[in-house]
Amino acid sequence: MQTSSTRDRIVVAAARLLQRQGYTGTGIKQISKEAEATLGSVYHFFPGGKEAVAIAALRHSCEEFAQLLRTALDGEDDPAKAVEACAVLLATELRASGWRDGCPVTAAALETLGEEDGERTAIQEASAAAFAEWEALVSAKLLASGFGAADAAELATTVICTLEGAEVTAQVNRDERALLLAGRHLARLVGSYR
Repeated sequence: MQTSSTRDRIVVAAARLLQRQGYTGTGIKQISKEAEATLGSVYHFFPGGKEAVAIAALRHSCEEFAQLLRTALDGEDDPAKAVEACAVLLATELRASGWRDGCPVTAAALETLGEEDGERTAIQEASAAAFAEWEALVSAKLLASGFGAADAAELATTVICTLEGAEVTAQVNRDERALLLAGRHLARLVGSYR
C-alpha cells in the first residue's frame, strides 16, 4: 500500500521540474524518477496522468509562493514596506537557486495557451486560481492597513503582475535588479495612496 509521503514526493518533484523545465519539458517518467516512485505509483495517485500531476504541483507551488508572500507581508506593518519586502524576498530566493527557480505557475500557464479552442485549460485554471489567491493576500494586507476595497483590489493585481514580470526579467538576466527596482516602485505606488 502506498503512503501519502509517496504522493507528496511526486508532487514536490513535479513542482521542481515544472519550475526548472516547464510543462512541456517535463515528462511523467522523469517525475517518477525524481520522486523515487514507481510509474505505477504516479498513476495510482494521479490517474489523469501528467496534467493531473501538474495541477497538484501547481497548487503546491501556489502555496509555497503564498507562504513567501505571507512572510514578507506579515513582517512589516507599513504596507508599502511590506510590498517591497516581497520583492526583496523573491530576489533573495531566486538568487539562492542560481536563477533556476522562477515561477512554475506562470511558465505552465503560458506553455498551455491555445491548447483548447478559446477555453482555458485545466493548467490555466489552476494558474488563474493561484494568481487570485496571491492577489487576495496582498489585498488583505492593504485592507487591514486602511485601504478602500477597490484600491486594495487594484493595487493587489498591480503588485502581483509587477512581481511576476520582474521575476521573469531577473531570471532571464540572472540579476536581481529588476525585482529590487519593482519593489521600490511598488512601495512608492502603495505609499502614494496614503
